[in-house]
Amino acid sequence: MTQALSDAPQAPLRYARVLSIAGSDSGGGAGIQADLKTFAALGCYGMTAITALTAQNTLGVSGIHGVPPAFLKAQIQAVVEDIGVDAVKLGMLHAPEVVEVVAWAIDHYRLPNVVLDPVMVATSGDRLIASETVQVLVRELFPRAVVVTPNLDEAALLIGHAIGGVDALDAAADALLALGAQAVLLKGGHLPGDEVVDVLLARGGARKRLASARIASRNLHGTGCTLSSAIAAHLALGLALPEAVERARTYILGAMAAGAHVKTGAGHGPLNHGFAPVPTHRLPPSA
Repeated sequence: MTQALSDAPQAPLRYARVLSIAGSDSGGGAGIQADLKTFAALGCYGMTAITALTAQNTLGVSGIHGVPPAFLKAQIQAVVEDIGVDAVKLGMLHAPEVVEVVAWAIDHYRLPNVVLDPVMVATSGDRLIASETVQVLVRELFPRAVVVTPNLDEAALLIGHAIGGVDALDAAADALLALGAQAVLLKGGHLPGDEVVDVLLARGGARKRLASARIASRNLHGTGCTLSSAIAAHLALGLALPEAVERARTYILGAMAAGAHVKTGAGHGPLNHGFAPVPTHRLPPSA
């Protein structure tokens, strides 16, 4: 007897799964802590592979302890081989060996939707990674990422000169694309003015300027981590890159505004990641 369609077993649903490969911020405002908060706020299931531990608060970083590359590899393997991944956010990758593990994992597991936030320069202007690591990161990860999201200081380090103003953003984005990136979101938030302008440029695609009014706030710690994580979350949910970037900017602007008048610690506090959370999305099973 043929089983009725209504009685047919249903394949289980799944979550949109986003893996953060990044450093830990003990103060909770940036790094994997910000990433997990962002994934959850946008309805995704977050996972981590920690590259380094930091002793950190709103006043700054007082210590960094790198995770051995072999253990980073073990974390990635444990997550990918059991749970699976729909998108990846890459953050603090402090050593060439760490970069090489990540490049291996992207190729070996064919990890999709890789968003690279090249964490190279602290807010204070201090270099966080050596020149050798920068070279390996550009060579190994720029071509493997769907988008690279540098701020102005990081972009200046990558292209070898400062970016003088909004009019220089387009040329800088072209130079970053020439380094091998598939797409670049160049963030112009460090430029002066009442308006913040970012440039999204994809290889063979259209150039797009994204502008918004500047939000006056002391609580801007973790903005770069949060934006790149939001992009990865929206990619995991199936959006194309331009729409994922636009929705990520909308989310981060809301998180900045909602956290602007809250005091957390004595220094630069975090965003309000949970200002408008949505339920965790349940998606059809993977093909």
